[in-house]
Amino acid sequence: MERDAANRLTRAGVSIILRMRPLRYLYVLALVLWLGGMAVAGLVVAPITFGVLQAWDPATGRVLAGQVFGAVLQRVYLIGYIAAVVMFVVLTVQRVLGPRPHAYGIRAGLLGLMLGLIVYSGLWLSPRIDQLQAQVTGPMNLLAVEDPRRVEFDGLHSLSTALTMAAIAGGLVLLAWETRE
Repeated sequence: MERDAANRLTRAGVSIILRMRPLRYLYVLALVLWLGGMAVAGLVVAPITFGVLQAWDPATGRVLAGQVFGAVLQRVYLIGYIAAVVMFVVLTVQRVLGPRPHAYGIRAGLLGLMLGLIVYSGLWLSPRIDQLQAQVTGPMNLLAVEDPRRVEFDGLHSLSTALTMAAIAGGLVLLAWETRE
């Protein structure tokens, strides 16, 4: 009798784990798309876009590259917004249906922080950077170093880069959690 009850519990546990597998796959897929998108944008798209367009036209290539990369970055942000929502929903469903993900609160908090970073960068910093660039007829780096537009542009660009790097670091932490489970 006890053995039958133990077998039923074991089968129920295995059944729950098997039902969670598609959810976990969806979580990992969303994380990889978000993390990979940020990494490819920063490590591949930006340097190639700026390098090619500046070489093609030194006078306006940098401005055009900034516009192209800004558009790419907006798509990467959109992927991040969607991925964060998917990941949070999956984590929460896993928590409700069981077994509860390890360190759920920390993971959900880190996910919220990552989302907050890219929302701030995508909805406030990027539009302000675009406004500043629109005020200048050529590349921002041709302005005097002390020009207020260049100072603000450089500061916002540095902040945007730092926020993206922090989001990537958070994504790597979440990825490490997934490899441990």
